[in-house]
Amino acid sequence: MTKGMGMERYIAIDNVCAWPNLTVLADGTLTTTIYNRPVHGRWHGDVEVWASNDDGSLWERRGVAAAGEPPGNRMNVAAGAAANGDLLVIASGWTPVLEAGTEDPDFGFRTRQVLDARVCRSADGGRTWNHADTVDLPSPTDLWFIPFGNITRGPNGLAVPFYSASPDGKRNTSWILRSSDDGCSWGDGSMIVADDFNETDILHLGDGRWLAACRTVQDAHVQLFASDDDGRSWQDRGPLTLPGQHPPHLLGLADGRILLSYGLRNDGLFGLGVRLSDDDGASWSAPRVLVQFEGATDGGYPSSTECEDGTIVTAYYANKVVAHSRYHMGVVRWQTTE
Repeated sequence: MTKGMGMERYIAIDNVCAWPNLTVLADGTLTTTIYNRPVHGRWHGDVEVWASNDDGSLWERRGVAAAGEPPGNRMNVAAGAAANGDLLVIASGWTPVLEAGTEDPDFGFRTRQVLDARVCRSADGGRTWNHADTVDLPSPTDLWFIPFGNITRGPNGLAVPFYSASPDGKRNTSWILRSSDDGCSWGDGSMIVADDFNETDILHLGDGRWLAACRTVQDAHVQLFASDDDGRSWQDRGPLTLPGQHPPHLLGLADGRILLSYGLRNDGLFGLGVRLSDDDGASWSAPRVLVQFEGATDGGYPSSTECEDGTIVTAYYANKVVAHSRYHMGVVRWQTTE
């Protein structure tokens, strides 16, 4: 752990690539879903759930939400809480992948098949799980269809982002899917934006208004979109980050502001960035570098939540930092005022 300037920073879960996704349960428990291998998805592995009862300082393993089926893995997730309090994880993965501990210089994801998304549900805080394959894809001919980001409550049920690739693999499209039965089944998809967009996070503003922050494929910046008809149509609000700064996470704060957190993957600047909006995303504060990954070559993918005292907990992953040379899930506890 490091402390200073109102910030606490932890190596929270060691020896995992993670791609964390935070969810707060009804009893205040903070959970995270992670990929449980210390490589960038190339090995057989599972989606685990870990939990913290002290707002992100200490973590314990709860269970496996989605086990990887050899020769594949489970690693791509969206997560959130159902209206009845259950923890929901939608997980896909890749097949075939490598056995843990092995390497192949010719390994490439685009030569692999994406596993169908699996809906995973836990009524006991992530310890035990029920599973169902109940996702109705809006574009079933696409090459792959991958969940990402937050499962979010809207005015007519739950919503979740997915992204797909065209049959030729050259174009990516961002979608929002819906559930009217509290996460048991998913469908009724609407396109957010096509051709150059993949990893997306969504935020409900109330009265059927939504924001979607989408990663572009070509130069990997974050673009903002807005909807005022419950996600049926979307308007482009412009870029939120520079190229090489992705993917996004959106969080509505208790005081009405919106927090955007995102990865920084620029030459000489590798870490996490944040911006704030106090007008529902119409304008944003200047970017702030939250933390730098000193010497890392892989990392980012932040997920943030707010504690009752206003402390922000941001989880991320990195393959190394100063004084720690392994993949890990890191946590930063910080304040929105410097």
